[in-house]
Amino acid sequence: MPIYTRTGDKGTTALFGGKRVLKCNELVDVYGSIDELNSWIGLVSAKLATIDVQEFLFDLQSDLFSIGSAFAGFNADLSHIQPRVLEMEARIDSMEKELPKLVNFILPGGSELGAVIHLARGVCRRVERQTVALNQTQKIDERVIRYLNRLSDFLFMLARFVNKENSAPEVIWSAIDRSPKKK
Repeated sequence: MPIYTRTGDKGTTALFGGKRVLKCNELVDVYGSIDELNSWIGLVSAKLATIDVQEFLFDLQSDLFSIGSAFAGFNADLSHIQPRVLEMEARIDSMEKELPKLVNFILPGGSELGAVIHLARGVCRRVERQTVALNQTQKIDERVIRYLNRLSDFLFMLARFVNKENSAPEVIWSAIDRSPKKK
């Protein structure tokens, strides 16, 4: 079976159930961003050496597929995402115990892997904003918003933890204007 169907060549896509909508539809935009987030998490997983964290990231990727399919109209079971929020919180707490207390904003970056995780976190925050916006026009399961919020927290902490493991210092953000001065 070929990957192309030509059914989207005029800018529409089908939701589960067959309804066709524009590809720029707010709903399609959200689950497209979820797909992007899932891809970034896949990259993070591919670069990690820790099997336990890789397996957890695979679970998160599966969750994101379930959430995206629910947005697309599939009757997806999302009952597992609330316990996953608790798993993320436990992992955040565990990593935080190993890190210096954060009292300033830090710049995204550090090691290459830390920077990639920060990119995933930024995409996650966009997905969360899009989901909250979509919730203004159609009811979104509140567990999804909670999940996305905690996922961005988890990714932030994972980036910090990976940077520590790679001896990459955190760069503290300073409000001081460091741009070159014109004379």
